[in-house]
Amino acid sequence: MSNAQFETYGATPAHEPWGYGGFDPYSAQTLAYGVPHPYESLTDSHRDGYGDGYDRYEAHGTHETHEVRGAYDTHDAYEDTYRPAYELSEAAHPSVARPRGGRRAAHRRRARAAERGDGTMRRLVPQALVVAFLAGGTSAFVAKDKAVELNVDGKPRTLHTFADDVSELLAEEGVEVGAHDVVAPAHGAGLADGDAIAVRYGRPVRLTIDGQRREVWTTAHTVEEALTQLGVRAQGAYLSTSRSRRIGREGLTLDVRTERAVTVMADGRARTIRTNAATVGEVVEQAGITLRGQDATSVPLDAFPRDGQTVTVLRITGRKEIRDEALPFAVERIEDPSVFKGTEVVERAGQAGLRRITYSLRTVNGVRQKPRRIRTEVVREPQTQVVKVGTKPLPKSVSGAGRLNWEGLAACESGGQADAVDSSGTYGGLYQFDKQTWQSLGGEGRPQDAPAAEQTMRAKKLYVRQGSSPWPHCGGRLHG
Repeated sequence: MSNAQFETYGATPAHEPWGYGGFDPYSAQTLAYGVPHPYESLTDSHRDGYGDGYDRYEAHGTHETHEVRGAYDTHDAYEDTYRPAYELSEAAHPSVARPRGGRRAAHRRRARAAERGDGTMRRLVPQALVVAFLAGGTSAFVAKDKAVELNVDGKPRTLHTFADDVSELLAEEGVEVGAHDVVAPAHGAGLADGDAIAVRYGRPVRLTIDGQRREVWTTAHTVEEALTQLGVRAQGAYLSTSRSRRIGREGLTLDVRTERAVTVMADGRARTIRTNAATVGEVVEQAGITLRGQDATSVPLDAFPRDGQTVTVLRITGRKEIRDEALPFAVERIEDPSVFKGTEVVERAGQAGLRRITYSLRTVNGVRQKPRRIRTEVVREPQTQVVKVGTKPLPKSVSGAGRLNWEGLAACESGGQADAVDSSGTYGGLYQFDKQTWQSLGGEGRPQDAPAAEQTMRAKKLYVRQGSSPWPHCGGRLHG
């Protein structure tokens, strides 16, 4: 198969004797430098047998005879085995006419041919120089051509190129190289005959290794090659796709979970397993452990298990407990000028609220835990108590009752205690007023809640109105 870079100069017809297309470089050299043609010899078989002191040989292809004075002067000692071309032609083609004149005529013809040879030599010397120049140019032309192997992403081919370096070759072949692609030898490296150039395209891989996500580039053609190139320990690992899957130029998404050693503690026993599970829950299940009821683990079940990690199973039993707590009420005090100073009257009684709290009581692996509050709700809001505070000045005396022994009466009725209340709850205060009597005298609230001075003032009013009859057993003390 021919190549346009190689030109075939002067194709040789099949019938040419030397196979050089009409130009015999060896004949040119022979004529130029006067040396025998490599296909000629001066053996005894070439003696002409004329006995004239000359040995003769005939240049093949030119039918010119050169005479050389030699040491072989025996004229007819050997048979003349050399026959001129025209005699050969006649022998091969009987129809060709044989020259007339016999051997002497042939001798004269050969002499004249020798004279013509000198002129022919002079004409061929410049031609030989031209041929030599052309031969040198052809050698330089051939030296620039190189046979190289170009492998583009796993597809090799052999080609001829005149490029001087790798960059020029890739430009010639229209091979575009990106930032993540690899070329070996590198750009700018020189080219020599027989070199091999490899281009490997980069491919993006969205890689997740043990829960850690990142994007990497690889020139590998398969998943297994990519794992090796990226230094990922794939023995015993889980792969989201086949190892032999080819990676296209668009890349792929690959999830890798390497094999890890995880210890599971449960029911007083440790179990260490090798796993490539994605969650702690899977590890617990692979360890043959069943979670029941409120059971839990020291690490969240959906967490990624790490190499060397210990996971503890918590056996939990428990119950709920509800407790009610009182919420105290607030007290609001309002000044009232109609009430004697020092007197406080409860206008609206306060009411405590109710708060309900739910606690979790748990036992973990047989150990009782501190109660944990899990819910709080207010069942009843507290009601504020309203109190009237008197600001009215107390009277200095009550006409007709100021000189009586009120201390003696109080000691007899209540033992001198202003907040005293009888066993029935009907009477109260220093002078044991009932509520109806107390309010009729202008008192507010309960008598036992009023100051001692106000109670004494109200008792004096009662004495002015009814005398000592309200105190049938102790009234005599007023005058004692």
